[in-house]
Amino acid sequence: MKYYNNILETIGNTPLIKLNKVTSNIPALVLAKVETFNPGNSIKDRMAVKMIDDAEASGKIKAGGTIIECTSGNTGMGLALVACVRGYKCIFTTSDKQSKEKIDLLKALGAEVIVCPTNVEPTDPRSYYSVAEKLSKEINNSFWCNQYDNLSNAQAHYESTGPEIWDQTDGKITHLIVGVGTGGTISGTARYLKEKNPNIKIWGIDTYGSVFKKYHETGIFDEKEIYPYITEGIGEDILPKNVDFSIIDLFEKVSDKDAAIAARRLAREEGILLGYSAGSALAGLNQLSEKLTKDDVVVLIFHDHGSRYIGKIYNDDWMRERGFLDSEIKVKDLILAKKDKAFYSVEANEKIRNVLKIMKERDISQLPVLENDDIIGTVSENSILSFILENPLNNADKEVKQIMSDPMPKVSMDLPMSLLNKCFTEKIPGVITKDQNNQYHVLTKYDVIRAL
Repeated sequence: MKYYNNILETIGNTPLIKLNKVTSNIPALVLAKVETFNPGNSIKDRMAVKMIDDAEASGKIKAGGTIIECTSGNTGMGLALVACVRGYKCIFTTSDKQSKEKIDLLKALGAEVIVCPTNVEPTDPRSYYSVAEKLSKEINNSFWCNQYDNLSNAQAHYESTGPEIWDQTDGKITHLIVGVGTGGTISGTARYLKEKNPNIKIWGIDTYGSVFKKYHETGIFDEKEIYPYITEGIGEDILPKNVDFSIIDLFEKVSDKDAAIAARRLAREEGILLGYSAGSALAGLNQLSEKLTKDDVVVLIFHDHGSRYIGKIYNDDWMRERGFLDSEIKVKDLILAKKDKAFYSVEANEKIRNVLKIMKERDISQLPVLENDDIIGTVSENSILSFILENPLNNADKEVKQIMSDPMPKVSMDLPMSLLNKCFTEKIPGVITKDQNNQYHVLTKYDVIRAL
């Protein structure tokens, strides 16, 4: 029989998945290390077990003790799993910017959660760092993991994440892109990879409102860089001991908006539902794409699952309230909502009966007609049927250009839906648009209705 003795044994060995549509403009091979396959749905499971293993070995926590941690949710989830299996209590402090879903998940596993204000100094007694430290001093047989300064964090990734990526890429990885929060993931993974090949580039993704990028470039801890931001899981207003700036080649800042939009693209275009930091990593990759070549092998680490952000980045109202989505739906939004984004067309000299067969097979009611790659007209299922009925004995060799109507109007991807509606008439069943990759799309009345 093949089985695991407990849930903790399923941590690690997560898959490496090629990204396709969202990286169509990137010359390199881009692979995602999707950490949502861990039992707690995030990469933090790895270091949670390691921190408790090391605490047990050193006698810092004993049977029946209490695990205490300040967490954005994911480390708490990993620690809660450890606590369930090994019989510990859990108390977690978190900031008030974290999603309700994360807090509810921690409570579901039996943890006590204390929500603290975000917009305070780390040394403020109300901060989630300070509250966790205070509790650890007051509660007997308790252990404050302190993932920021506990080097077991980075060591977990040196022992597992780094070797997995090296083996999965057959040692061909050239770039590692990671969102940086506590610094454990990027530092531990990078240390292992750099030992294998010092030429591998390590790119850290930061957010606006965090101190990492400027400190890395100047050595100056600038408090003016610190201000509230929405992105979860990356960026800091402190310098955690787990961040090894010496092995990170550069930091790239990504805005809250760009990260949220990129995460939504991953869900809709790749079918991978991920968290905020994954969006940051993808947006950072796009911002740095000019530094890559066709010979590069890039690995992005995607930290956590999108189910923890359903009320935020995957909620249209939440996105619009923050100006992350335009208040009015545009053509590009409708195209994004289409399940089949392929562009179907027929050549002008195609036989009418063949065109009708194509329409029936693909369940399409109208098609653009092309000649020398130019759109010269439109043919509809109704017009073909009318012609065949009117000419039952003389239609086999007729070409579609003989019965086509005018081309469907071309519109911009940024055209608002209120103006798009004016394009449709009884004789104009759809419009044609072209995306940033120079790919044509047809948008019909039915597409609009289905999207809405």
